[in-house]
Order: sequence, then C-alpha cells, then structure tokens
Amino acid sequence: MFVETIAEKKPTYEELAFQVEKLTLELMTLKRLIFGQKRERFVPVQQDSQLNFLGVQPSVPRAEEQISYTRRRPQKAHKQHPVRQSIPAHIPRNDIVIEPEENVSDMKLIGHEVTEELEIEPPKLYVNRYIRPKYARPQDEGVVIAPMPVRPIEKGIAGPGLIAYTLISKYVDHIPLYRQVQQHKRQGVEIAESTINGWKQAGCELIKPLVDRIRDSVFNSSYLMVDETPIRVLDPEVKGKTHRGYYWVYYDPLSRQVFFDYQRGRGRDGPQKHLKNFTGFLQTDGYSVYDEFALREEITGVGCMAHARRYFTEAQPVDPERSEWMLTRMQQLYAVERSARENQLSHEERFAERQKTSTPVMKEIKAWLDMQVESVLPQSAIGQAVRYMLKQWLRLENYLLDGRLEIDNNLVENAIRPIALGRKNYLFAGSHQGAEQAAAIYTLVANAKQQQVEPFVYLRDVIKRISNHPNKDIDQLLPKNWGDSNAGTA
Repeated sequence: MFVETIAEKKPTYEELAFQVEKLTLELMTLKRLIFGQKRERFVPVQQDSQLNFLGVQPSVPRAEEQISYTRRRPQKAHKQHPVRQSIPAHIPRNDIVIEPEENVSDMKLIGHEVTEELEIEPPKLYVNRYIRPKYARPQDEGVVIAPMPVRPIEKGIAGPGLIAYTLISKYVDHIPLYRQVQQHKRQGVEIAESTINGWKQAGCELIKPLVDRIRDSVFNSSYLMVDETPIRVLDPEVKGKTHRGYYWVYYDPLSRQVFFDYQRGRGRDGPQKHLKNFTGFLQTDGYSVYDEFALREEITGVGCMAHARRYFTEAQPVDPERSEWMLTRMQQLYAVERSARENQLSHEERFAERQKTSTPVMKEIKAWLDMQVESVLPQSAIGQAVRYMLKQWLRLENYLLDGRLEIDNNLVENAIRPIALGRKNYLFAGSHQGAEQAAAIYTLVANAKQQQVEPFVYLRDVIKRISNHPNKDIDQLLPKNWGDSNAGTA
C-alpha cells in the first residue's frame, strides 16, 4: 500500500505564498469596504515594508545612500476666513424694502445696503380651474363654448406639472411612490398609491415617441459605449421573490445621447437585437457577451482602461512594486487625456498627441506584460491583473486609432450611476413592465442632464405639449433640441 510521507504532503512554498497573499488581499479589501474610500485614485509612494511573496522586493538604499533629514520648524499657516458663496443670478429675487423708523421725508437717498437671504417654498399642490363661459346663439341656434385644451390624462385630475413631479421624484430624487403619498397627505390631500402609479404609467406612455427617436439616433452612431447594471424585479410566479433583470445602457459620446434598455437577463439577446445593424467602434469592458461583436468585420472593439487599472489597484496591497509600475504608466496615459480636455484639443489634435506620447507608453506596457506573465502566479491578484490586460490588449490599444475615441467607458458608467442610487431607495421594480417604464424615464432624464437641461422643467413642458405636437416635428422636443424650441415652458 502506498503511504505518503510527510515531505510529500508538505505544501510547496508557492502554494503557501499564494494562500497568504490571497487571504491578505481579502482582509485588506474588506477593511477598505468597511472603513475606507472606494475611489481608485493612485498616489505613488515609496514602499519600505510591504507584503510581497512573489520574489520582487522593493529597493532599499545602501548604507552610503541613506537619506538624512533636517528638522525644520513648521511655518504658521495663515488662517483662512470662510468666503460666502454668491447666490446664482438666475434665482428669482423677492425685494423686501425696510425703511428706517425715523422720519426720512426731508433726507436725501444716497444708496442702498443690500443683503441676500436664500429661502425656499416647499412644493405645494394647487388646482387649475378651467372656466368656460357658455353663450346662447340668437333664435335658439345653439350654444357656443370654448373647447377644452388637450390634457395629459383624459378625464384625469393630474396636470402636466404633477405628472412630471411624480416622475422626477421617483427617478431623479429616488423617492418611492408610497413616500410621495405621505408628502401629499401632509398638505391635506389623500391620493392612493395606485392613482399615482397610474400617473406614472401615463407619463411613460406619453414620452414613448421621444424615447424611440433617441434609440434610433443612438444606434445610427459610428461610436458606442455599452455597459449593463442589475435591477431586482418582483417575480409574478413566485410570491415574495425577485427576478434579477438588467438595464443595458448605450451611450453615444459624439452626440452625448444615452439609451436605456431593460432585459430580463444578462445574455446576448438584448445587444444582438439592438446592435445587429451597427457598424463602427464599440467600447465595452471585458464581459464575454461582447466578444462576438468585436469579431464582426464591421465592428472595431475598444477596451476600457479603467477596468484594467482596477485589477492593478486591487493587487497593490500584496504586490506594490509591480502594481505601482503599471499604475504609474497608466497615469501617464491619463495625463495625456486630461491635457487634451483642458486645452480643448480637436479630435485630430488629440490623435496626434496620442501618437507622440501615448503610443510609446503603450509599447512599454506591452513589453512589460509579456515579461511578467511568465513570472507571476496565475491565480494571484497581480497574475489576474496581468492576464486580464493581455487578454484585452488588442481592444485596449484600439483607442489610439481615432481621436474621437475615449480611453475608457467611464462616460457610460456615469450615466448608470443614478440607477445604483435608486436601487437603495425603492429596492426593486414591481414588474417587468415597470422596469421597462423606468428605462424610458431614465433615457429621457439622462439625456436632459447631458444637455444641461433642468429635468423637471423639461419634462413638464414635454408632457404639456406632446399630445398636440405634430409627429413630423417630434425632434423639436428631444432634449438636445428643446432649448431652441421651449416656447411653452410656463
């Protein structure tokens, strides 16, 4: 019978090193999640003693190179007095003139002392009464009365402002409907949650033509960013259970338009439907569903440097030397992008600057990755970072092909962020239909924000006008054009 010796059962040094590194990384990640910040900002520092079990030790100065320090008395900082922020000029002013108690009839006015106080009047309900006089024609020839204006909900009590307020409160301010019921109740008006839900559904139906136009415009672009985020949806088949659905978000950086699409899963069905006729640059993270699109001749896949950087940020606690080498090079790449934005370079100028500065850095990174992949443990944090970047390399370097392309897809992730905030408040969608309606509202509101349009003012005006608006001129009500055609914002 074969009997293993103690020496044969003893784990290898590499196995122990990997286990220690894995546990150390898990501990530091948990500490950061509980106590630290989640930002991925990298500030290079000299590491004097860090855990590193992969054979790469930080350099230590020799005895003759020891650094000497001179103690200096710290200079006393000048105390900075707080400066009151000026109130924006577009805020309406309500002038309150306060005259002296003394009789000033025989005095000469020499000026004014103006003090501004910022105040607020909470949202309040009011009633529009449409009073239409009726006139009888002579000789009993009938009655004359003005027609009623078109209303958002026929025979409904909600006006366009109230419908818009309901939608903005839920999908921008993340206030669930039951809390809105409580808000109205404090004003002495009891409205059933089912009624408010009906207003929400009616509003979503009204804006559908605009959402369809945005969708068509986005998928006609030659450059798209794509990302997805989960949303829990009540399962109608199992009481008390939720289904994990997904919002797929498509962003066109050239026109700054975004489209939200709800799908019941994270499979390729949704992207296949919308991207079947797409041609151009498609920028995504490393999710495998996107692989087949990058293989199509008419599509050029572009990677996300931010996702690659994230792996090295996570590996930094256990392998600081390798991680910091890579993060420093990535800082050089992002410095080029930041300079291009600050100097407002054209696409052609940004392309030229990348060829001059970024391309050599990318070549240096590729050579380093090819060398490191043979010397790191595949399952270690740094090993996963290196292999992820090598697997995505062709897509990652494709951002150098065109000055219109971004180095990462952070712009689409920024569009997704409001959904993450909303999930913490209303937790789940009540049905698949509700999730689809939410995608429509997110689409319109996100585009309003992209155009720096105040969402409530925009949505109130659109809901008021769209029923009577000619279909051939529907583009006038899109957020990107609304600023030039918002004649009815009252």
